Amino acid sequence: MKATDVRAMSTDELKSQITELRKEQFNLRFQKASGQLESTARINAVRKDLARVKTILAERQRDA
Repeated sequence: MKATDVRAMSTDELKSQITELRKEQFNLRFQKASGQLESTARINAVRKDLARVKTILAERQRDA
C-alpha cells in the first residue's frame, strides 16, 4: 500500500482500514505462533501499512 493511495482515502475508510489491518496482524501473529505462517515478510508489511495509515490519519486530525 502506497502513501498516495492512503491519502486518497476518506477518514472513515482509513478508520476501517486500521481495523482490517489490526485483524490481519492478529491472524498473522496467531499463525506464526502455531507454525502455519508461510510468509513472515507479510507481518512486517502489515505493521508498516498500519503505521502509514495511522500517521496520515493523525496528520488529518492535527490539521483540522
